[in-house]
Amino acid sequence: MPKAEAKMAETVQFDLVSPERRLASVQVTEVQIPGADGDMTVMADHAPLITSLRPGVLRASGPDGESEYVVTGGFAEINADGISVLAERAVPRGDMTQDSFKALVDDAKQKLDRAQETFKNEPGPVDDAAKLLADMVAMGDEIGLSSH
Repeated sequence: MPKAEAKMAETVQFDLVSPERRLASVQVTEVQIPGADGDMTVMADHAPLITSLRPGVLRASGPDGESEYVVTGGFAEINADGISVLAERAVPRGDMTQDSFKALVDDAKQKLDRAQETFKNEPGPVDDAAKLLADMVAMGDEIGLSSH
């Protein structure tokens, strides 16, 4: 009997851009995205979807290995042929330092303070800013950096 060949996973185009630069433009087999409504794994032939991102770690796996990026928000546009992520901020995980993480958390704290000052009786913006801060702290725990 012939030896069964393992089926190669299909690849899909993945692009990650931030306002500063393009961080990735590669073929991948899957991308794990920190979606605002929960984490998701996207592969080739995925149904069309647009989702917002929450602060977290985005992981792209493909023939050339795995890459991880810290993202602070933005959007992902997904279709059968590609995954495009437009991040508010994106940094290769290996480049994220304690100082740069602290700056992200400090920025989130300032947004919460401004929301509390500006929207004292409107829970929506204050809740959104508090969630941003909580997500940022949780991301730090995931990547081993402290928010203090």
